[in-house]
Amino acid sequence: MAKTGIFLADGFEEIEALTVVDLLRRAGIEITMFSIMGKKTVTGSHGIEVTADAQLEDCDFDELDMVILPGGQPGTTNLYNCSVLTDAVKAFNGAGKELAAICAAPTVYGRLGLLNGKKACCYPGCEGDLTGADVQTTEVTVCDNFITSRGMGTAIPFGLAIIEHFQGKDAADEMGRKIVYRL
Repeated sequence: MAKTGIFLADGFEEIEALTVVDLLRRAGIEITMFSIMGKKTVTGSHGIEVTADAQLEDCDFDELDMVILPGGQPGTTNLYNCSVLTDAVKAFNGAGKELAAICAAPTVYGRLGLLNGKKACCYPGCEGDLTGADVQTTEVTVCDNFITSRGMGTAIPFGLAIIEHFQGKDAADEMGRKIVYRL
């Protein structure tokens, strides 16, 4: 079974994180919510407190098949400023492992120089931080080992793209039908 980790920092966008967690768990894809804040409770950008499954120091990145970053502010900035996480992201990319991000969070990959020559999308207005990327305006952009998406309104297609990556298009389409999304 695929193992994924979604990394939460204070100021994360709740819908982007929790929609992905919900969809992947429904699909039987293991996803662990990791707090980078030194405590399990993380506060979203709209004041919603979420209890993560584990803390960053509990994460064994070698066991993960995908790193997922939700957007939101200042959540995205907090993710970018976490050297343990960004070092792991760079190692993931170097190994050709899967990286996903939504909303402002693809800028973490761009600012790290990981999107050079890759197609990617992000929240409108953040494109300047997709350094070296061929910027797209699609709901979800899949390019090599990256899955990126544009924002809260694209959280469902983003989650379904991750399901498609691990389980195939039929599984993603079936999940879309089960949740009454674009029948």
